This record gives sequence, C-alpha cells and structure tokens, in this order.
Amino acid sequence: DANNCEGTDNVEVTVNALPTVDAGAAQAVCSGDQVTLSGSGAVTYVWDNGIADGVAFTSLATTTYTVIGTDANNCENTDQVNVDVNPIPTVNAGADITQCENEEVIFLATGANSYTWSSGATNGEGLLYTPGNYNFTVTGTDANGCQDSDDFTFTINGVPVLITSDDQYF
Repeated sequence: DANNCEGTDNVEVTVNALPTVDAGAAQAVCSGDQVTLSGSGAVTYVWDNGIADGVAFTSLATTTYTVIGTDANNCENTDQVNVDVNPIPTVNAGADITQCENEEVIFLATGANSYTWSSGATNGEGLLYTPGNYNFTVTGTDANGCQDSDDFTFTINGVPVLITSDDQYF
C-alpha cells in the first residue's frame, strides 16, 4: 500500500469442463414425414429454427439444425445434425382403360424403383379378367424408401354373343 505494507490472499478458481453435447445422428426422411431431434450430454437444450427438444416436427427442406446444451454449471456447448428431406416419387399407374374380355390388362406403373399392387400383380404383368369394373392401387417406393400411390381403374366388357338361326321368316 502507500506505506509499503504487503498482504496476500488466495482465490480458488474452479474451471468446469464444457458439456459434451450430442445432437444425434444425421437423418434422412421423406417429404412430409415427421422428425424428432433430441440432444444429449447436458441438462437443457435449445434448438435453432424453433425446434423443441424431443418434439416431432415436419422438416420442409434439407437443413442442418444446431442445439445448444447447458449443463448444471451453466456451461454451454453446441452440436449440429443434418436432416435430409427426400422428395416423394410421382407414381403413375397408367391411364384408366376399357377393353374387351380375353384381352390382358397390363399392370405397369412408373415413377419409382419398386411397386406393390393391391391386386397382387407384379409390375409389368398382364392378367385376364372377367367382365366388370375394377379398381386397384399401386404403391411405388423409390431408392430412398419414399412412397407414393396411384389408382388404376379399368372396365372389361363382355364379348358379344352372336346367335344365328337357320330359320328364316317371311
């Protein structure tokens, strides 16, 4: 001090480690599907883009989300996770048709990688049907596992029966 007197004191400083915050694994979803993001490694979590921790939401586009995790010591750390949003394929079952009995109906959808027909048919298969009206649905799945459906309606007309008679009337 001004009198050349000295004094000492000790201060203990505690340095807390940052929490190891984990935003979770990257996800790939189909357009319109819900996503749930949950942080770990801290006590509380605040996500960007208005996302609530552990609450499902619909991601409209491929986005990288950031979470801030805070531990019991009020120390914060961040992590990011990418959510890829894949488009839905456009599945087309083909035009509705009307045809005659004894003509094959071809089940041929396009727009995806694999197809499941409600009729049990295999894509590209031709089948015979008795006269009547039919409606089937095809679900197509693309390489990302995204699905779309389309309806296929057809009418089978019976073959006219020709009746001949040897009797002639005058």
